Amino acid sequence: MTQLTSTVFNRRSLLAAGGSVLVAGASGLWLPAQAQGQAQGQAQGLAPTPSMSGGTNNYRKGVPVVNRIGKGGFVMSGTVRRAGDGAPLAGQRILMWAHTVEGREEDERSHGATLTDKNGAFRLEMPQIIPIFGQPHGHVAYDSGEFKAVFLRPVMRSAKDTSLEAHFVLQPA
Repeated sequence: MTQLTSTVFNRRSLLAAGGSVLVAGASGLWLPAQAQGQAQGQAQGLAPTPSMSGGTNNYRKGVPVVNRIGKGGFVMSGTVRRAGDGAPLAGQRILMWAHTVEGREEDERSHGATLTDKNGAFRLEMPQIIPIFGQPHGHVAYDSGEFKAVFLRPVMRSAKDTSLEAHFVLQPA
């Protein structure tokens, strides 16, 4: 009988120890291994940006690269990186358009494009964005073909904001 109790006790010990190992692993107590995995995941697993609903509204293909849209005063900016490794993408053409104090978002004069710099950053001035359909928002897009097209429609927190950012993570076409 003592042997049977000892065997049951050993099984219980084994189950308890196994459960502790699972809990420790799930809770992150094995920090060095988990941290190493996260660092690798961040470097290799940056997910591509999906297009947003309404992002293609009033889109115009082939918009020219400009120094500024209209008289300026409002800044649209952001970054462009490659999916997976997160490398900045230089020389990428980014389109922007919006409903502004100088024109509606469907007007040709409300559209323009710019190129990303060596750090994958872009910036373009345009007239102050004003609400349309109750929301002050802009349109920012990538459609050049080397990567899959992405159309964003970021909404401003307030119609009084003087800038808006959009960040892209692109995947090869």
